[in-house]
Amino acid sequence: MTSLRTLGSSDLKVFPLALGGNVFGWTADQEQSFAVLDAYAAAGGNFVDTADSYSAWIEGNQGGESETIIGNWVKARRNRSDIVIATKVSQHPDFQGLGAATIKAAADASLKRLGTDYIDLYYTHFDKPEVPVEEIIGALDELVRAGKVRHIAASNISAERLTASLDFSEREGLARYVALQPHYNLVSRDTYEGELQGVAERAGLAAVPYFALASGFLTGKYRPGTTVDSARAQGAAKHLDTERGRKVLAALDEVARAHDAEVATVALAWLAARPTVVAPIASARTVRQLPALLGVAELRLTEEETGKLTQASA
Repeated sequence: MTSLRTLGSSDLKVFPLALGGNVFGWTADQEQSFAVLDAYAAAGGNFVDTADSYSAWIEGNQGGESETIIGNWVKARRNRSDIVIATKVSQHPDFQGLGAATIKAAADASLKRLGTDYIDLYYTHFDKPEVPVEEIIGALDELVRAGKVRHIAASNISAERLTASLDFSEREGLARYVALQPHYNLVSRDTYEGELQGVAERAGLAAVPYFALASGFLTGKYRPGTTVDSARAQGAAKHLDTERGRKVLAALDEVARAHDAEVATVALAWLAARPTVVAPIASARTVRQLPALLGVAELRLTEEETGKLTQASA
């Protein structure tokens, strides 16, 4: 049985891999999504990440399709209390921004789509510097006090704004961020390491990185001369043109061979072992893609292997 990890200062215990819900209602229909969710839960997984805007970018979609599918699955499986659901606010076409009224209305809409009366972890999806942190935290605190949200978190936020938010919560005795969702992986380290990670460490925040596999590049399926049929292929393949990308791929191949493991598993294991990181996020369109992701729960890299990957990605 895989040990669950405590999410920052919260009482949430989560599987060391958060299942990304961005593909639900996009590249995976409800039937495919249910199959992936079933397999993830059967392996001990309990941490599902989505957003109210997933997947508004697809023609014909309105946003909230992912939440609806997750809500339908939880209802069908009657397992709401077993699943930690994280969703986000600020990007839904009907609820843009982080004004207090928007946050509260968006939360009610998310709750309805998810078919639940509480959200375990509620993120500000993209910070809006024009909105005072006092207004944002105040609205989130109201949701917590109303029992609609258990814990709050932030994503895509500067170190300065994160610090200001935490300071305000402490000063006023209001709900406080317990987690941070940064863009972070072996080929994108400066998006988190440094000042932002320092704030997270000092504040005891749990990091739950997105783009953990760099849009699929760190699965190892993108190689010179290959063509990958994926909606994210263009973004992933660009890393082949960089020296860092090629070095990282070579190091991943070497470590993966030593463990007879998938390249994706090794990339996630490196990330899961980084300071503050509790559970990387990765998504699977099919059940066949899941084992490589779930393997992070069991794979332990040696210090030498971790150092090799860290050096290759510098």
